[in-house]
Amino acid sequence: MAADSDPESEVFEITDFTTASEWERFVTRVEEVLNDWKLIGSSGGRPLEKGEYSAGTWEEKTQDINFADFKFSITHHYLKQDSAENDGKEEPEEDAVPGAMQDLLCMNNDFPPRAHCLVRWYGVREFVVISPGTNCEAIISESKCNLLLSSVSISLANTGCQVPVFVQIQQKWRRMYAGECQGPGVRTDFEMVHLRKVPSQYNHLSGLLDIFKSKIGCPLTPLPPISIAIRFTYVLQDWQQCSWPQQPPDFDALLAGEVGGVEFGKLPFGACEDPISELHLATTWPQLTEGIVVDNDVYSDLDPLQAPHWSVRVRKADNPQCLLGDFLMEFFKLCCRKETTEDILGKNSLEEEGKENSDISQALSKLTEPSTVPMSRLSVSNMVHSARKRIRRHRRVDESPLSNDVLNSILLYLFPDATERPSEASDSKATESKVDKETEDYKLYNQLKSAPSDSLTYRLALCLCMVNFYHGGVRGVAHLWQEFVLEMRYRWENNHLVYGLASGPPDLRCCLLHQKLQMLNCCIERKRSRDELRKGGAGTETGRERKVSGCENGRLGSAEGAEASFGKSWDSWSDSEDEFFECLSDTEELKEAPPDGGKTGAKLKPEGRLHPHGKLTLLNSSEPLYIPVTQEPAPMTEDLLEEQSEVLAKLGTSAEGAHLRARMQSACLLSDMESFKAANPGCSLEDFVRWYSPRDYVEEEVTDENGETVVKGDLSARMKIPGNMWVEAWETAKATPVRRQRRLFDDTKEAEKVLHYLAVQKPADLTQHLLPCVLQAAVLKMKDEESSEDIPSVRKAVQQVVSHSSKLLRHPNPDNKKLEDVINQLMEMEAVVARARSLKAKFGLGKGERGDDTEDLERFVSSLLEEPEVMVIGAGRGPAGSIIHKLFVNAQRLADSTDETALLSPLDEDSGRAGTAEDRRPGAGGVPDFPPPAGREILLRTCVPRPAPYSKALPQRLFCVLMRDDFRLAGAFSSDTSFF
Repeated sequence: MAADSDPESEVFEITDFTTASEWERFVTRVEEVLNDWKLIGSSGGRPLEKGEYSAGTWEEKTQDINFADFKFSITHHYLKQDSAENDGKEEPEEDAVPGAMQDLLCMNNDFPPRAHCLVRWYGVREFVVISPGTNCEAIISESKCNLLLSSVSISLANTGCQVPVFVQIQQKWRRMYAGECQGPGVRTDFEMVHLRKVPSQYNHLSGLLDIFKSKIGCPLTPLPPISIAIRFTYVLQDWQQCSWPQQPPDFDALLAGEVGGVEFGKLPFGACEDPISELHLATTWPQLTEGIVVDNDVYSDLDPLQAPHWSVRVRKADNPQCLLGDFLMEFFKLCCRKETTEDILGKNSLEEEGKENSDISQALSKLTEPSTVPMSRLSVSNMVHSARKRIRRHRRVDESPLSNDVLNSILLYLFPDATERPSEASDSKATESKVDKETEDYKLYNQLKSAPSDSLTYRLALCLCMVNFYHGGVRGVAHLWQEFVLEMRYRWENNHLVYGLASGPPDLRCCLLHQKLQMLNCCIERKRSRDELRKGGAGTETGRERKVSGCENGRLGSAEGAEASFGKSWDSWSDSEDEFFECLSDTEELKEAPPDGGKTGAKLKPEGRLHPHGKLTLLNSSEPLYIPVTQEPAPMTEDLLEEQSEVLAKLGTSAEGAHLRARMQSACLLSDMESFKAANPGCSLEDFVRWYSPRDYVEEEVTDENGETVVKGDLSARMKIPGNMWVEAWETAKATPVRRQRRLFDDTKEAEKVLHYLAVQKPADLTQHLLPCVLQAAVLKMKDEESSEDIPSVRKAVQQVVSHSSKLLRHPNPDNKKLEDVINQLMEMEAVVARARSLKAKFGLGKGERGDDTEDLERFVSSLLEEPEVMVIGAGRGPAGSIIHKLFVNAQRLADSTDETALLSPLDEDSGRAGTAEDRRPGAGGVPDFPPPAGREILLRTCVPRPAPYSKALPQRLFCVLMRDDFRLAGAFSSDTSFF
């Protein structure tokens, strides 16, 4: 007893039966997800409208759950419906059939063209799918499948969820699902059969009806009627009877150099192959009952021409080759090249050698010889050939990427003024001025920061794009660019303006390369004006005179405006030892200027007068106040402006830095003061302010000693601030007319900077500069092509591309990946337009003929581009159905015989139906109108009591898919579980 009472001798083994297993945890997790998604309780809904599955919006949400270490993904798919309609629905009865079971019998959405496969097979609007996670093996074992189904059944019973839940089993490519739906006293089991081959006894409607009847096992006699819906799909792949409307470019003519302005000024467009690969015709018998139609292994009543409903969809060709897209993409690829022009074409060794051996006397004579080239226009031999012969002398013709013919054609397109007579040139300018510059398309360059569509930069971009595609790729681009740079230098040296550029300073709204070319033109204009001044004599101020607009209101409206213009010539205050002055033809005039620059009281001779400034007189004398001849502000490109801003910012905020910054910005002011002093000897700062900034000279009426009212003026308060820059500049300024001033704008220096900038551009840099112009040309081409086809989706997409590109291209270094996305969008739009043209050609809308059915056919073709599937009005007897029928007839006859004379024209209205009804059936001795259906879908539905005669009548459904290499049965069988 003592031993028995010893506590150490007792051993207790406790087993905790409350510990949850992995299977129980999985079931609990499924229940939690269903509760989180609020899928518990009844799932009724309003009746579905016709076509709602295709036109409505489907949404889904997903979570991950685990079964031990195996990962599953659970997804809720549902059709989004208006919340107002859902909130206003009546509460379902307590024992009402779940909404999913009601959907099994709904006939408004049979065979939806765009929906989840379970929606097509079972017609449900809401369901949950449990599938193996990514990189997880498929559920193939029968025991595992049963375990998952039992888990689903328990979860549905515990939560009261009436939404059907499916489990994906077998390999994913087989799309095999098993599932269950539970309601109050009812249950639906979703089962599936999938085979590779169709069993012969089930290859027709009769055999499938036998399967359906045996599966439901209805105890009633006779069996309730079975509703049947049938859909046969026919595929048309042979388009030989319809020629592809796209005309390919004449590559032989392009390669032979037979190109001109028309070809180089236009981008190609269209697909090189038919972008429509297949046409799928679906013939549907929506509501049939057993006994009305016969379809067995001997005979079939299912003639496609007799089907009450026809619908068509088109299958697009995968990545069709499109000309415009290829042009853009090949040009864009140059952005990734890193070679320089010398790396591509080789260094000019022979030219360097020729320079070393050249006679120095030739160089001196070159500097002193006068220009003998006419100032108005150049001939082809003087301009085009001489611009190229320098580089051609060291490169053999056969080594040149571009042939002489092609190069001459391009240069004449870029510079049409080379061959025009002066009268013709004026006519061409008049013609060019007729371009409507107020249109939205013309102003597109402002949004894309490219160049006007009538400019040299725009034409150059198109030429380089075409040369890159047709004439040697990057080597051809480098060659043409080298020739272009030589042409720019030739025009600078010979004082010939660059054709195709707007006059005036560089337009900062355009790309940098366009600004550089405009800057070169500005330099040429200044050089020409200076030469004219030199020829006209020292006493003539023509050529460089700038007549100030609004002189009566002052040169500037205010001092603020004057300070705003100072930045245009900041470098004139630099400490550079290089100074450039206007040259005089008569040096004796230099003696007229006193050595002190006009600081003494000696009487000076006025110089550089433009005209009197109204009735104003000088304050210190009765002499009229004259407006002087002034220098033009220095034009600047955006990179120079940015450089200037950086220099001024580096000066800091100290007093010394601010003073130096003000002096750098006042170069233009100082020049105007010197010109004013030269034109108005004996003037004062107040006189200058009265003209330059009238608002800084304040006048008021006062009463003098005699009691008379007089007007007295004085400088404004800010002009009297100690250390004012205006006062300092006025004291520094000398009485110097424009022709003896140092130039604010050194055209020689700036021109050489531009030419050097052009010469060092790599093909990749050139592509980055000109890509906005190429995209602008592509957008304009797309708009033009779309307008003839009237495709709303393309029109909207073009606007989106322009909006996106305008933001992207204004960045100094745009993202290449985003630019590629823009090009891909343009390629897709081009393919859509090509598809529209292909369909119009096939349906007889591309010949310009207007028939009674033209509007209906145009509407039908437009719908084919926008919608996944389009109903054919009138089925096989409508205008579109008649054309489709004849397309199939011709394809069948072409496949059966090589005699092309037997083909019917798809648009021949007098041809009638091809063959009789007996000839259309296979085996009747004639060629059938349609090939064997590529796919057959048969939907069987009924409502019967199961499993006992006294059970509630519940919906039963069987969806059958019969294809050449695929046989599928998807069944939903409902049972009454109240007395089961």
